[in-house]
Amino acid sequence: MKRSKITVVGAGNVGATVAHYLAMKELGDIVLTDVVEGVPQGKALDLQEAAPVEGYDCAITGSNSYDETAASDVVVITAGIARKPGMNRNDLVDTNVKVIRSVVKEIASRSPDAQLILVTNPSDVMAQVAFKESGFAPERIIGLGGVLDAARFRTFIALELGVSFEDVTAFVLGGHGDDMVPLVRYSYVSGIPIDTLLDQATLDRLVQRTRQGGAEIVNHLKTGSAYYAPGAAIVQMVESILKDKKRIMPCSAFVRGEYGVNELFLGVPVMLGKNGVEKIIEIELTQEETAALHKSANDVKRVFSTL
Repeated sequence: MKRSKITVVGAGNVGATVAHYLAMKELGDIVLTDVVEGVPQGKALDLQEAAPVEGYDCAITGSNSYDETAASDVVVITAGIARKPGMNRNDLVDTNVKVIRSVVKEIASRSPDAQLILVTNPSDVMAQVAFKESGFAPERIIGLGGVLDAARFRTFIALELGVSFEDVTAFVLGGHGDDMVPLVRYSYVSGIPIDTLLDQATLDRLVQRTRQGGAEIVNHLKTGSAYYAPGAAIVQMVESILKDKKRIMPCSAFVRGEYGVNELFLGVPVMLGKNGVEKIIEIELTQEETAALHKSANDVKRVFSTL
């Protein structure tokens, strides 16, 4: 059986971590590409040499060229600059949009049937840029955001309650930014609503910590941003696509009127399968939740309109 081919653009902390997780799960052969000479080659070789120890069988190639990426099934784009303390994701727009336009042009010409996962911040805006640049159907372009944000929310809930991380489920909608919308009403511990287990003040604190989850890590690291949790979230998305698992998860997808938002990439519940975003699922929101989601959508629109 032919193996899937996965390209990771950007061999920094996020890209290398994604390649590591992909190899450990044996999801396909991996191409790691970056503009910095020697970095993708070195990291790819290092990962390949771990294969006999860890027992994974996949080819891992490093390159400074896009030629090796041809005919990829999924392309994960992490290239761009990361946040530093005091910056929000939108501060990265001017630099990263140029990177994404260049990358997507190269990828689209070599892998016209690929699914694209946009990681570069601000990821909702970059997904919109990739859509315009690639000419791909919007269902084949997915932005990271909700899976990572929900993982952070789940972590903070589990830590607060002292329960297993595995037993917590949560949903975070909206743009991957400071106006994201963690949905307390749709978050559970083994089916038990969290608002029956935690008081309102605690819930508000956890919601705010989730919104600032990325900044909290940036402030610790000083010289970079998160990569282990983003890497894990990305690989969960890749796995659902390549294995056609049809998992329901919050991702940045192109909405056409769903949730009262039109022609915009925004974090919403989607079904991810072999065709990318196979379905957008509309869940019932309160007036307050809808207003918060629209506020987040307006922020994404505002940033995109400045390009």
